[in-house]
Amino acid sequence: MISFNYETEFSWNEEDKISSWVSNVIISEGFKVGDINYIFCDDDYLHKINVEFLNHDTLTDIISFDYSVGKILQGDIFISIERVKENASDFKVSFLDELHRVLVHGVLHYCGYKDKTDEDAKIMRQKEDHYTALLGR
Repeated sequence: MISFNYETEFSWNEEDKISSWVSNVIISEGFKVGDINYIFCDDDYLHKINVEFLNHDTLTDIISFDYSVGKILQGDIFISIERVKENASDFKVSFLDELHRVLVHGVLHYCGYKDKTDEDAKIMRQKEDHYTALLGR
C-alpha cells in the first residue's frame, strides 16, 4: 500500500493517480508493492533527518529508507517540497514534473538503481524519464 503523509502545508488531490502509477512502476521493474510511505516535508525537517540518520549536513530533495524484503518493496520516502520547488526553477521544469521525478526516483532506488557514478546517474535519469512520460499519458 502506498500512503501519503504531510509534515508541511503542501497537499494535493492526485493521491490515487500517483499511487496507481508508482505501483505500476514497481510491477514493471519486477517487484511487488509493499508498504511505501511518502512523507512531504520542508527543508528543516529533511535536514534534521539527513544529519541525524545519515551524518550529512546538507539540504537535499529526497531521502529514502529502504525496508524491502526480497521482491517486496517497502520503505519511507521523505521529500522536501521546498527543494523540489527550487530544483524545478533551477531545471526550468514545472513543479509537478519535478515532483513526479522525485517520487519515482525514490522507488527506483528500492528497485536497485543507484546514482552515485555518472553512468549510474545516466541510467537512473533514463528510468525517471521513461516512467514520468508514462504518467503523462
